Amino acid sequence: MASPRAAYDAWHGCHEVDRKADTPWHDLLFAHLDTQRDLTGRRVLEIACGRGGLACRLASDSHRPRQLVAADFSTTAVAMGRAYAQQIGAHGVRWSVSDLHAFPIQNEVFDTVISCESIEHLHRPRVACREFARVLKPGGRLYLTTPNYLGPIGLYRAYARAIGRPYTEGGQPINRFMLLPKTCFWLRRAGFRIVAVDGIGHYLPWPGRPWERLHAFDGVAFLRWFALHSIVVAEKP
Repeated sequence: MASPRAAYDAWHGCHEVDRKADTPWHDLLFAHLDTQRDLTGRRVLEIACGRGGLACRLASDSHRPRQLVAADFSTTAVAMGRAYAQQIGAHGVRWSVSDLHAFPIQNEVFDTVISCESIEHLHRPRVACREFARVLKPGGRLYLTTPNYLGPIGLYRAYARAIGRPYTEGGQPINRFMLLPKTCFWLRRAGFRIVAVDGIGHYLPWPGRPWERLHAFDGVAFLRWFALHSIVVAEKP
């Protein structure tokens, strides 16, 4: 069996750079990101940066950070991100191959940590939550997006497993069954104060057919707990 790093190198190598960084979870991030407080002139870490689309978007923004570190477990993903940054002239990103379980940086370095769609693909996600807190300065904020299966897609995952076709989130090697209340619990246990919780993306899954997205449900506040795409904004006291 391939190691997790080798498996993710192979997986990233089969995909393109997310050039626009405009997925539903990116929409959530930018809807909540306080650019003046947490981005402009700040020291920012994007951990589990994937193939670099979001890091390049942040580096090209008018509210760009003073320092931006983009790190990922996969050497292939980091190489793709670095090459894309050079291609579009997105300067000022420091690229790093780093394990989210144990990030090689001193304590309390960053003003802001961003991690999109990451902890659901880790063997030890609670360790990663403690690492988020460790590298943040007091008063620093974490913007964490992750799937939330407290809804119809969670039932679909159970159905897929029952018929022998486990749901793999686009073929990724590790796929944890995440629930938004559990994500909040892990972050509180890591020492964070929850600032905001939100979610979008309500789908009706149909076997063998494209899922139908119910956009009207995105505006219903209490339904955020059942949306597939979730974000938690948390602050280190």
